[in-house]
Amino acid sequence: MFEDVYLWIKAVHVIAVIAWMAGMLYLPRLFVYHCEAEIGSKQSETFKVMERRLLKAIINPAMILTWLAGLYLAWAGHWFSFGWLHVKLAMVLALSAVHGFFSRWLKDFAADKRPHSQKFFRIINEVPTALMIIIVIMVIVKPF
Repeated sequence: MFEDVYLWIKAVHVIAVIAWMAGMLYLPRLFVYHCEAEIGSKQSETFKVMERRLLKAIINPAMILTWLAGLYLAWAGHWFSFGWLHVKLAMVLALSAVHGFFSRWLKDFAADKRPHSQKFFRIINEVPTALMIIIVIMVIVKPF
């Protein structure tokens, strides 16, 4: 019974991670294009709706599920004493901080502010990818 629950929670965790990462990779790309849109234009207003829906309907719930399921798995699997999990958790905390920055910038765009340049958002778009690579290596390879 316990093993079945663990596997179901693990499946939820993986699904949530995929959804969270999809959103975290797409939202800054929307910001790049939003920078190009003229303030008050139909295009700018469309980006506002797309960004808000992506954050509220996908990214936020996926992050919450990722954390809840992941913490359960770490507890149930007795992983908290392992170094790889400490690194993973640090990277997930960093990804959560990036999520917070994205939320802040979304609010700026919603208020017709341009918080950063297109170039900035093109560069910041790579941060979730770099964090994801480290997280996956920690989980799969468990180097320490």
